[in-house]
Amino acid sequence: MPPYPYRGRFAPSPTGPLHLGSMLAAFGSWLMARHANGQWLVRVEDIDPPREVAGAVASQLATLAAFGLVPDMPVQYQSRRHPLYHAATTGLLEQHKAFACHCSRADLASQHGIHRHCVASQQRAHPAIRLRVADGSHVVFNDGLQGEQRQQVDREVGDVVLLRADGCWAYQLAVVVDDAEQGITHVVRGTDLIDSTPRQILLQQALGLPTPQYLHLPLLLDATGQKLSKSQAAVPVDGSQPLPVLRWLWAALGQAPAALDSATHIGELLQHAAAGFDPAKLQKTSLRAPLMPPG
Repeated sequence: MPPYPYRGRFAPSPTGPLHLGSMLAAFGSWLMARHANGQWLVRVEDIDPPREVAGAVASQLATLAAFGLVPDMPVQYQSRRHPLYHAATTGLLEQHKAFACHCSRADLASQHGIHRHCVASQQRAHPAIRLRVADGSHVVFNDGLQGEQRQQVDREVGDVVLLRADGCWAYQLAVVVDDAEQGITHVVRGTDLIDSTPRQILLQQALGLPTPQYLHLPLLLDATGQKLSKSQAAVPVDGSQPLPVLRWLWAALGQAPAALDSATHIGELLQHAAAGFDPAKLQKTSLRAPLMPPG
């Protein structure tokens, strides 16, 4: 892909309808792209069939459209990109940067699930494939909102799964390959994924791929402090009432509510939001979602 000054993306998994937490990430990533006069893409991360909910893809895309969040390029689907993941994994295996692993979760229980060497009790018909993480693999990166982040990947994560034993590509591999192939320069997403970033950086380095700039937005929590996506409070956003939801999200992102007061329709509101957005006002800490969704 040719270089772009700014190309961001929103990459939902089709595990259900979009809720306030996912819309916060979508709107935040859209605003960052528009603030930079860049492009904003949508990629459906549908490579984990056991977790997918029937109809979720269509529902999610319809919700984004109802909120005026239309990508600048056609929507991409990970389920159609298997050859890219296969080529990347094959290259790593040929360079001895990855290896076949027969270890089960039970085998790794004594190591707290962290794989540093194979301890398989038996051979599998279809082993997993892991990235070989060298001893002392210490990754440091500067997050655009959360600041400097450090992780000792070999000790805290271990050898990273690229292909699962059930034949599904791992999220870590797919997201790295897709971001590079699509020319993504900036990744804006929730802080629940900040711990995944160091292993993604290691994988980018192993594949000889560029590392995007990262910015992790605060999560929305329910009244008990649980992540909204895992809570019963995660009700779907109402696509028929986008204005109050966008105004709530705008304020949750630290922006001055008055900037959107005069907007009477979606196009006008998004135009004002793109013009008035200030990344310096983003807050780092997690937010509490309202008991009832806006609208």
